[in-house]
Amino acid sequence: MSDLLERLRTRGWRLTAQRRVVAQVLDGDHVHFTADEVHARAVELLPEISRATVYNTLGEMVGLGEILEVSTDGRAKRYDPNAHHAHQHLVCQSCGLIRDVHPSDDPLGALPANERFGFAISGVEVTYRGLCPDCAAKA
Repeated sequence: MSDLLERLRTRGWRLTAQRRVVAQVLDGDHVHFTADEVHARAVELLPEISRATVYNTLGEMVGLGEILEVSTDGRAKRYDPNAHHAHQHLVCQSCGLIRDVHPSDDPLGALPANERFGFAISGVEVTYRGLCPDCAAKA
């Protein structure tokens, strides 16, 4: 069973066939699919799954904190099942490729207390933008 499915089961989330398939599609360490890509792969496993069901399921999983929604500068949002492992993202500004990276520095630790303005910080998102090797070679 995938990590995502196991986390959802532990939460007591009702695992319908549709939800299982969406979780199965998202299983992997470097998966960053758009909702349409999730739907296309889900249809291969469960032909009757609707686009609306995929979108709703992704929204519910984001709301539960079990997947991350990653914005890519005007492109379709992408979904990352790696929500429970601290990491950051490299995003190609040309093709939209996303890769997970795990720098050794703690981004929250780099923020001085006087710059936190009393916030009780619950999370940090860091995104590095640039060109992937393929797009840089074409530029």
